[in-house]
Amino acid sequence: MTPNFAVLGIDTPGFHWPQLWLPIFLLWVPVILLSPIIFLAFMVLAIAARTNIWRVIAIFWAILCSLPGTYVHVSTQDARVLVRIV
Repeated sequence: MTPNFAVLGIDTPGFHWPQLWLPIFLLWVPVILLSPIIFLAFMVLAIAARTNIWRVIAIFWAILCSLPGTYVHVSTQDARVLVRIV
């Protein structure tokens, strides 16, 4: 399953930002339009790594599909940042 939304939250002592829901699925439109260029980049990467092009595509697809459920929470004494991919 590909990621659909990213949740971003930032808290500082003087500023509280409500959590933003960013729609990642809207990025698929430019990705589809740029797919020939992306495929050429994958081919160059496969040649540089001396591996099969389909293996490179499978690796990137596996990384993309494993993003949902990612939860990054960074906090210091002054600020807190939350990034969650749903």
